[in-house]
Amino acid sequence: MSISIRGTVHKYGDNIDTDVIIPARHCVSIKEDDLAAHCLEDLDKDFVNKVQPGDVLMAGSNFGCGSSRENAPIAIKGAKVGCVVAKYFARIFYRNAINIGLPILECPEAVDGTEAGDNLEIDLKSGQIFNRTKNRNYQAAPFPETMQEIINAGGMVNFVRKRIGK
Repeated sequence: MSISIRGTVHKYGDNIDTDVIIPARHCVSIKEDDLAAHCLEDLDKDFVNKVQPGDVLMAGSNFGCGSSRENAPIAIKGAKVGCVVAKYFARIFYRNAINIGLPILECPEAVDGTEAGDNLEIDLKSGQIFNRTKNRNYQAAPFPETMQEIINAGGMVNFVRKRIGK
């Protein structure tokens, strides 16, 4: 099954840390809606007003560096971001994003060839990123099947519940 995401790009730079994604002063909850209201507010105060369901958050290198808290990918997922594309992710953020079911892809070429406001179509199964604005294709490494199943289930907890229920 192919999962396709279509949305507008919101692009930021390198080394976006977890304290920028969700400031610590708002980490009194783990509820998506509570965290989403403050997603990226210290970097872009209008992000939560601009982002639409399915939009793509794009960044440079080392996205999600800093603390290991899961609040950061939860805030992004709660903001209804369809996918995060970066040159590369901090490893703990990468793991936390998969665990909570936030689709992420590493693709330096797509980051370099895309601008804020571009419209992307992403096929998560194949890793294909199509920039509809510039009519250009990019290829990210697709996730292994089990990781795709975790994302499709909405995260590790739902994945395990589904498997136990069988």
